[in-house]
Amino acid sequence: MFYDQVKESADYINARVNRKVDVAVILGSGLGKIVDIMENKEIVPYKEIPNFPQSSVAGHAGNLVFGNIGNTSIMALQGRFHYYEGFTMKEVAYPVYVMKIMGIESMIVTNACGGINETFKPGDLMLIDDFINSLDVNPLMGENDERFGPRFPDMSEPYSKELREKAKKVADELGIEVKHGIYTLFQGPYYESAAEIQMYKRAGSDAIGMSTVPETIVANYAGIKTLGIACITNMATGLRTGKHSHEEVVAIAEQTSQKLCAWIEKLLKDWKES
Repeated sequence: MFYDQVKESADYINARVNRKVDVAVILGSGLGKIVDIMENKEIVPYKEIPNFPQSSVAGHAGNLVFGNIGNTSIMALQGRFHYYEGFTMKEVAYPVYVMKIMGIESMIVTNACGGINETFKPGDLMLIDDFINSLDVNPLMGENDERFGPRFPDMSEPYSKELREKAKKVADELGIEVKHGIYTLFQGPYYESAAEIQMYKRAGSDAIGMSTVPETIVANYAGIKTLGIACITNMATGLRTGKHSHEEVVAIAEQTSQKLCAWIEKLLKDWKES
């Protein structure tokens, strides 16, 4: 049974790491440097956790890293899972189900993605206000277990207004320019065609990528407050010159990670006070 598998994972993690986690942070491609600013770290590799999926994507280390930033206890996920890798949607969002059983109440999800809004440029950071799921599947399909959440969860505020306002205030204090926008999930693993980008632009998309939305859906379903931050690593097809490469995405994400780390570090340090 799915619940029992998730509980086995959560019980193993709790036995390995005896601490109450305030915030979980999911790190996108090239954004793993956030763990460098954590103190008192304990690492649990995904491969050691019963039933936990294993990522195969470059730029994703495959560890749960526990530690502190200020007085805030963090669980950082170095590496995530993607539908294009062949995982089921429930496997893609599996760590968020584990968070629910662990009692984690807040999550920050980050990603590296393509910009569609033509006022954006590579290196920009975008607070995600809402999402579009362009796939015909999602992690909640199939039998529902009320221990995780309701059969028909509300998605009117997938990214917490309270957390977005808190994050924007911190960014302003640090002098970091922040964009706002709608993020679209694209299946991948190929980069979108120019015609597809024009379609999503007409639908209201500001950025597009291959992650984040499944985790967001399950977090809302499970009652976990969510903040989404997108790193614009390239302009989408038809809005740029040259061809796409994953190496370029990771390189821009790593360049931007210093700015993102400073932002998240202050945000998490002030998490309980603000």
